[in-house]
Amino acid sequence: MIVTVTMNPAIDKTVEIDMLQQGGLNRIKRVEYDAGGKGINVSKTICELGGSTVATGFLGGSNGHTIANVLKEKNIESDFIWVTGETRTNTKVFEKNGALTELNEPGLTVSEAQVEALLEKLEGYAGEETLFVLSGSIPAGADKDIYANIIRLVHSKGAKVFLDADGELFRRALKARPDIIKPNRAELEEYAKLDYRASEEELLKIAEKFAEGGIGAVAVSLGQAGAMFVAGNTKVRCPALSVKAHSTVGAGDAMVAAISYAWDKKLSLEEMIRLSMAVSAGAVTTIGTKPPARELVEVLKDQVIMERIGE
Repeated sequence: MIVTVTMNPAIDKTVEIDMLQQGGLNRIKRVEYDAGGKGINVSKTICELGGSTVATGFLGGSNGHTIANVLKEKNIESDFIWVTGETRTNTKVFEKNGALTELNEPGLTVSEAQVEALLEKLEGYAGEETLFVLSGSIPAGADKDIYANIIRLVHSKGAKVFLDADGELFRRALKARPDIIKPNRAELEEYAKLDYRASEEELLKIAEKFAEGGIGAVAVSLGQAGAMFVAGNTKVRCPALSVKAHSTVGAGDAMVAAISYAWDKKLSLEEMIRLSMAVSAGAVTTIGTKPPARELVEVLKDQVIMERIGE
């Protein structure tokens, strides 16, 4: 079972323009609305792959009901804590040259009692066959140790955790030793307090330290350069696949979804890596945060190149 936890969901509004004119008039050529938030994006992609999830977290207001209805239409099981206030709308401005500007609202405010209600709900799902996906930001009112607390709680029941967060949330959660992580280049550079663009060799060393510290699998997304994977003694680099990119929005969430799906289906490490690269590449060909079709994923899997590194 895969349980995605989206503590700060959103309606993702993706607008397309020729070029962003700061301080001037911008005419929008296309608008797409998606039920979003990183965990919800993961659930949508897993559904497209043929898997199933339970999507949980916090929802509120009319935007929250819109998200719940979208999940229901897609036959994605949901079990959210409903709170007062309005689920946020995040606006993504996509320019013709590929540049992306994101305007993210702060989102809901939750109470201590609502956080405890979520923890109780998650504990009920925890078991040896459960993978929890903790991804994205947290709402006001939630402590920055929330992810670490969840990891310790569900680990006590034998469950596994996939962490996809950044900044202080990432740093604190690492102390609880999640089982899988997927930082990107910028997140690793921030974690290591580097004020320059790190080489892939430096990023690999950071990933290796995570693995040595007890994290079972580390996927490092490198954007247009591809990705690196460290799991036990296996260290692999995969160049990015050649696709006609439309938008990079949601590519990281797609990789998280593929890895989670592979874990749930007990696929081999090689199959997991091929699938994650294919799904992530397929995601950049779609509009907004829509997942790629399974048919495209199968085509892209055959194009994945795996290079052994760090030997």
